[in-house]
Amino acid sequence: MTSTPVDPSFTNLLENTRDASRVLGTQSTDVKNRVLSALQGFLRENTDKIVAANALDIEAAQAGGVAESLQDRLRLTPERVEGLAQSVGEIIGLPDPIGEVVRGSTLPNGLAISQVRVPFGVVGAIYEARPNVTVDIAALCIKSGNAAVLRGGSLAENSNQALVGLIGDALATEGISRDAVVTIDPFGRDGATWLMRSRGLVDVLIPRGSHSLIQAVVTESQVPVIETGEGNVHIFIDDSADLERAVDIVENAKVQRPSVCNAVETVLVNQSVAKTVIPPLVERLSGRGVTVHGCEATAALADVVPATDDDWATEYLSLEIAIRVVADVDEAISHIRTYSTGHTESILTESVERSDKFLREVDSATVMVNASTRFTDGGEFGFGAEVGISTQKLHARGPMGLPELTSTKWLVRGSGQIRH
Repeated sequence: MTSTPVDPSFTNLLENTRDASRVLGTQSTDVKNRVLSALQGFLRENTDKIVAANALDIEAAQAGGVAESLQDRLRLTPERVEGLAQSVGEIIGLPDPIGEVVRGSTLPNGLAISQVRVPFGVVGAIYEARPNVTVDIAALCIKSGNAAVLRGGSLAENSNQALVGLIGDALATEGISRDAVVTIDPFGRDGATWLMRSRGLVDVLIPRGSHSLIQAVVTESQVPVIETGEGNVHIFIDDSADLERAVDIVENAKVQRPSVCNAVETVLVNQSVAKTVIPPLVERLSGRGVTVHGCEATAALADVVPATDDDWATEYLSLEIAIRVVADVDEAISHIRTYSTGHTESILTESVERSDKFLREVDSATVMVNASTRFTDGGEFGFGAEVGISTQKLHARGPMGLPELTSTKWLVRGSGQIRH
């Protein structure tokens, strides 16, 4: 970690955000929804401005030789801006978790106790080349009463600046400080390091991005971290699967948007149906521009790149995929246990017994039967958007929506009780 002293203006910014969080955290649902409604309108009214700012980032990324998969994540089109506006609208319609009673009781001595949801306070986020995340996290934080400190990275700096400005405008419509949602991009890499050291000013830190980014935050942060994102995702084609449908599902899971964490990276095929399904599967994928890495048994059936051990552990995030032939569901589960990052796994099968076994024994945040892994998403799950997809087991797991941005506190109401 850099030894650069913390810029006093950085500390001042976070102190202001902490103060703003205390105001935002006490706002009514109606006030928070009005802020989000204003944001939705500002996004639509300023689409051209947002896309123009994003074009500067795309131009710089292309000049810098940034990978196409990252450029895809970075790109904002009018359609994607409208998608962001629609997501904000969905968040408006969701129940406000703040104040929800998780559990409660009246003790024999008459004390009434209840555990209620409260905001974290200040949520920090470190991500890269994903300007959509700026809006998703800000909207979810506002609805859950949290302030947000955003480090969106240099690749998306123009886009993020435009979006954070509109978020500030929306907060201001209800008299809430713009400091409730801020970007620290102007502080560069030092800002990310200082954010990780800001225990006491930031309550939780959420990284989204590459393996190296996530691991750097997890290992170096002094602020509590919710680990998210890395997706070495698997689909297992069982010998009872509808093979025509299986090819369609794998194609969708890989090709629809290959640069995201819920895209499939490895396909495991039961040896009994390998001769039937692998040739048409490879033909379909190759026809969509996918480079297929295959084990020896796969290579004997189709024209593929010979797979290495590294391929089974690779999150390609591009038009590449690995295929391995396995003996049965048990070997498939064993492979997943060895190489999975705990994100999403799917079994394609018509066997209730094997689907139940897969659901029971595969230990990932999301486990599916007969569905594309692309559905592991906060928007698809009905959360409006997501802060990230947690691959850890503490507090939150899987797509994180509004409830996952809350902690709890205990409220105790008495009438003079003393403990003996």
